Amino acid sequence: MAAAGGEPSTQSGPDDLFNHFYTEVKQIEKRDSVLTSKQQIDRLLRPGSSYFNLNPFEVLQIDPEATDEELKKRFRALSILVHPDKNQDDPDRAQLAFEAVDKAYKNLLDPEQKKRAVDVIQAGREYVEHNMKEKKKQLKKDGKPQFLEEDDPEMFRQAVYKQTMKLFAELEIKRKEREAKDMHERKRAREEEIETAEKAKREREWQKNFEETRDGRVDSWRSFQAGKSKAKKEKKPRSFLKPPKVKMEQRE
Repeated sequence: MAAAGGEPSTQSGPDDLFNHFYTEVKQIEKRDSVLTSKQQIDRLLRPGSSYFNLNPFEVLQIDPEATDEELKKRFRALSILVHPDKNQDDPDRAQLAFEAVDKAYKNLLDPEQKKRAVDVIQAGREYVEHNMKEKKKQLKKDGKPQFLEEDDPEMFRQAVYKQTMKLFAELEIKRKEREAKDMHERKRAREEEIETAEKAKREREWQKNFEETRDGRVDSWRSFQAGKSKAKKEKKPRSFLKPPKVKMEQRE
């Protein structure tokens, strides 16, 4: 309930704020749903879109509670709006926008991916609510008025939006880090596999060469031994010169 003068009541609970938040979201979605093709392309490719577009609900501008039929209708309408065929004056940017819409739609068709996105949005909302409670506790302890700017539904929506985008970005960064680590591990494993295969190949080639030349080595050894034996047999014994016999002189 709003206080006098139009200010939000400090007694509003998280559920009331959450309802206000989704009311604002729906109003914004209704307003943005009539954007032109160029405006939608600009929205999907705005600075920081690589992180903004991590939230598939944000890309399609649809409520997380939307039915599958509503999701399908929204996808058709938005995909036609940004399709390259409809934007032939800017086909490259239109293609990138269309790919973002298509990726978001496919993510939401996957129950696991959709649940993950909903969980991130829920975590963002709970984080903001928790911070609000802690701030109000501190204000009460300090004897100060327990009013926060997030008590304003619009400010609450913005706080949840920012926190949700931050969570999506953190998850994406972690995913990329894991992907880089896995790629490095796969590369290292592949290099080790190649090195092991090359080593085995060298050993096989050495063994093959050893086997192929074994007979030649044996024949060479036999020939060497045979030649050695023959030379030994043909070798003449050494002759030593004998000293001449000395005749003894006869005494007369």
